[in-house]
Amino acid sequence: MFSAAKLKKRRQELEMSQADLARLLGISRPSYFNWENGNTKPNQKNWDKLSQILKVSPSYFLSEHEIVETYVQLNKANKRKTLDFAHHLLADQGKVKSESGKKLYAYKVFERLSAGTGYTYFNDGNYDEVFYDEELDHDFASWVFGNSMEPTYLNGEVVLIKQTGFDYDGAVYAVDWDGQTYIKRVYREEEGLRLVSINKQYADKFAPYDEEPRIVGKIVGNFMPIEAQA
Repeated sequence: MFSAAKLKKRRQELEMSQADLARLLGISRPSYFNWENGNTKPNQKNWDKLSQILKVSPSYFLSEHEIVETYVQLNKANKRKTLDFAHHLLADQGKVKSESGKKLYAYKVFERLSAGTGYTYFNDGNYDEVFYDEELDHDFASWVFGNSMEPTYLNGEVVLIKQTGFDYDGAVYAVDWDGQTYIKRVYREEEGLRLVSINKQYADKFAPYDEEPRIVGKIVGNFMPIEAQA
């Protein structure tokens, strides 16, 4: 299991900020923040990058080695009890549940899409694993960052996206334009796409067709992740 506490400790030992480390990793600060707070964990690629940047072995971030150090100090009888208990836990592994005992489903959530000013997306393969108590059909998922689509899509929620073309005016899409991606209501006009926020405090954006805006997919669902219980 990835140790968020060890990550934070090592970062502080090297006198680095969360923003510094996120920049060196090439990820968003919210994604890094989720690692350090134990909400998600890095994939193998980022795990390896962390060990290089923080000048530790990849096993440094494992909490399991503490268990091994304790295990080797046990007598033979207690080692057997420990193994029996571990086998029992292994048999139950994969039965992820919420505090209420309801089954949870895992979602891979890629780097954030912006609900405000725009943000590049997906191409580095970085993702967080989160859980929800419904299994919802989608092609990929991403974070919401910003409040321009409130009250329907909240900052910190996950949006689910189906890779489709344009369906109808006023539907909510993920739109790739000018190197960034937006979650907006989309209206097709003669000269381009009008991107409209639900939050009326935000002005419309206009993406001319000659700048090649692209519909990434239609937003088909959203949820706030549920914390999984071991």
